[in-house]
Amino acid sequence: MIDWVVAWGVVNVGGAIAAPILKELAKGALEDYVKDFFKDCLGGLVGELKQDDLKKAYGLAIKEFLKLVEEELEFQGIHEALIKEYKKPLKKFVQDERVATTLGLAFQEECRSIPARDLIKVWKELDLLYLPEEFDWGQISKGYIRAVKTLLKNSSELREIFSAQNLEQIAANTANLAGIQPDFNLAKYAETIQEQYGNVKLDSLDASGSAYNGLRLWKIFVPQTVRECQEFLPQVFDIPKDRLEELRERGEIDDIELEKYQLEESRRRYVSQSPRSVLEMLQEPDKNYVVILGDPGSGKSTLLQYLALDWAEKPLRELPAHPLPLLIELRLYARDKAAGKCKSFLEFLHQGNFVNKLNQFDVDKQLREGNVLALFDGVDEVFDPHLREEVINDIHGFTNDYPQVRVVVTSRWLGYKAQRLRDAEFQHFMLQDFEDEQVTTFIERWHELTFREEKTEQIERDRKQERLTKAVKDSKAIRQLAVNPLLLTMMAILNRYQELPRDRARLYERASEVLLHQWDFERNLINEDLDPRAIDVSDKQAILRQVADYMQSSKDGLKGNIIAGEDLKDILRTSLKGMEIQNPKKVAGVMLEQLRHRNFILCDLGGDNYGFVHRTFLEYFCASAFVRKFEKTKELTFDRLWQQTFESHWQEETWVEVLRLISGMIEPEFTGKIIKKLTTINSKETRHSNIFLAAECLLEVRQRSDISRTGQLLKKQVEKLTRFDLDYFYNSYEDAKLVWEVHEKAVQTVALVWHDFSGTLPWLKQRAQHDDNYRVRKAAVQELARGWKNDPDTLPILKQRAQHDDNPIVRKAAVQELARGWKDEPNMLEFMAAITLEDPFERGTGKVAQFATNPRQTALEILVKSYRESSRTLEVLGDRAVNDSDEQVREYATEQLEKLQS
Repeated sequence: MIDWVVAWGVVNVGGAIAAPILKELAKGALEDYVKDFFKDCLGGLVGELKQDDLKKAYGLAIKEFLKLVEEELEFQGIHEALIKEYKKPLKKFVQDERVATTLGLAFQEECRSIPARDLIKVWKELDLLYLPEEFDWGQISKGYIRAVKTLLKNSSELREIFSAQNLEQIAANTANLAGIQPDFNLAKYAETIQEQYGNVKLDSLDASGSAYNGLRLWKIFVPQTVRECQEFLPQVFDIPKDRLEELRERGEIDDIELEKYQLEESRRRYVSQSPRSVLEMLQEPDKNYVVILGDPGSGKSTLLQYLALDWAEKPLRELPAHPLPLLIELRLYARDKAAGKCKSFLEFLHQGNFVNKLNQFDVDKQLREGNVLALFDGVDEVFDPHLREEVINDIHGFTNDYPQVRVVVTSRWLGYKAQRLRDAEFQHFMLQDFEDEQVTTFIERWHELTFREEKTEQIERDRKQERLTKAVKDSKAIRQLAVNPLLLTMMAILNRYQELPRDRARLYERASEVLLHQWDFERNLINEDLDPRAIDVSDKQAILRQVADYMQSSKDGLKGNIIAGEDLKDILRTSLKGMEIQNPKKVAGVMLEQLRHRNFILCDLGGDNYGFVHRTFLEYFCASAFVRKFEKTKELTFDRLWQQTFESHWQEETWVEVLRLISGMIEPEFTGKIIKKLTTINSKETRHSNIFLAAECLLEVRQRSDISRTGQLLKKQVEKLTRFDLDYFYNSYEDAKLVWEVHEKAVQTVALVWHDFSGTLPWLKQRAQHDDNYRVRKAAVQELARGWKNDPDTLPILKQRAQHDDNPIVRKAAVQELARGWKDEPNMLEFMAAITLEDPFERGTGKVAQFATNPRQTALEILVKSYRESSRTLEVLGDRAVNDSDEQVREYATEQLEKLQS
């Protein structure tokens, strides 16, 4: 009988744990250990080969593995006496079938790595002795592979059994192709990711940037929400038809045609989705291939950087247990591909313009195991249409080659063709604007991280955080910008140095100054002897006024936020010539080239088209152009201002913001005249939109006392619209909806425009409780909850409407507002349970019955969402699953009950 202790060379093994464990293994069920060890490596051949040869290979491999573990413990500073404590845990570990099978993989001829994540997982599941924080399973795995390959190389009998590949030849071939072969060091790769993406890059928003050194993306990131947009990109259908056709011809978007009824239905389905966390969506098991679309500044690249950092910030010993993030900036990949430096993503990782080169053979191994998260950033940033098509084909081919790998692609919605990746089974999602809670979270994190801990800094931090929070809450203008992560960041920077202006026009002016400060094309024009002071912020604002003025006066007007590159270049040349800039033609070309690669006020939309990075700036500069002609250059009289703006465009939705901005920028006496003119228009056929526009214009006026009489008369007109009715409007359900919308909008307008007036709150309370129009009651309930939450009568009114209103739509609205604003109120859980059990709703019959509002289900959904852990929720679900008279409620309760009990 062979003495395996001698055969394995145990006598010569030093250390505290390897020799004792090997001696015990030699006395144990060695045949079973060997069978587990080689079952995945040799499959059914295990029983046909010489068992003694396999036992020898097993023992020699385990010896090397244990030596490596002991060496790592020593490296981590564990004293020899303490290392002995790991003997029993390690013996149990290597005897585990899963560990044995994993270690046996090293004998496969093509094996270059073993999945360290599996070893980490088993150690945790076995609840073995705590390992040091920096314990590196990845290094052990790599050392173990090398040791096994050395065993095979030095033993003719083992080499004959396992027929190992000639690894030296593979290494030589790789070296010939790519020079020195990159390694696959996870610790180094994680460090590179942290260096590349760890800090928030704010130099484009703040020239000093000193206050934000070391501001970590990992800590400040606020996850966005998404809606699915698989068959419907809402922004595409807002583009003017001729521009849409031009973009189709250029290959910038897919050829999508929808009938009007299909378009409205698709739009309805999109809007009706509840936005969900993008991070939660990406964790869902069926989200293997995902495209994230969004507007400029919505945080697409930041999202992917965060996903990479999520891995890189983990303890070193845990890295192999999580999918390896490969973040590829497609503009860099496309550049290398066009230059012939790479043909595939693996070659790009191996030798291209990548943050940290990775050996393509090691990456290939990880990819085939599915232990990778592939992140492809910026399809739209590949400007050449043919090259972009090649890149998309490469992404498709990548998913075919590595079907187990999760893939996330980002792009702006414009400049992205969806159909190719739809065919590759990618699911598409649109990033949504920040909601109130996300804005608040960002503001809190921003001020916590950008102010030091000294007492004076804490006081200053609290003051400025409160100032920005209040500004967002009180100013609709600021709220409109704050929903965009990039613009919210910009406002946080601006708030550090001064109070944000309350009026929208001044805010947009300051915001443009912040962004334009870094529109620094001058740095590329030193050879032209251009004085860097030659073009200041006011000059740039003047150029943008001309751009906006040109866009509004063109055939498409303000619909598309698009200007052709040649037209933009003409404006730039003319403006620079007027500033007496030398060689304005060349300078204009350089400026345009800068716009292709840097996102500030203007951005590249693809197809040699440009637009404002955020529509807000188009509207501001357009309004500013008109006001300048009216007040500064006197090109427009008041009558001509009225004719060219309000009279011509008051019915156009795309002009509303411009008209409102003009109202806030000119003197109140002129805005008063505009309001009077708007209110005299006969507009029953347009649902009195002229009256609502007049109210919105009044809202922009800072000094309302100058036109107080006009405001009072307008308020009475708006209040009357809650009674608006025309018999012939009731020819159909759609006609009735138009009337209801007027009723609801009238309530909303009074609450918004006259919020601080003494008579508004009593009027709303009266409407909420006693108006005979349920649509008015519903709107009044919502406005009370959102605008007067702290009034002592608001909560009792909402509860009363939720329980006793005779219309289920009003009851549902009240229930929703209670959940939104008072979910932590004492006894609210029981109140929702009572609604679920007692609301009198009965579903009727007919075509629209299935869409009828059931407050019981609304309250039940709130119980599941907000009070999921309560036993009362479980109890109510059980009751409704059996006893509710509404089949829809029973089905929902049954489904949720199964989820909670699983």
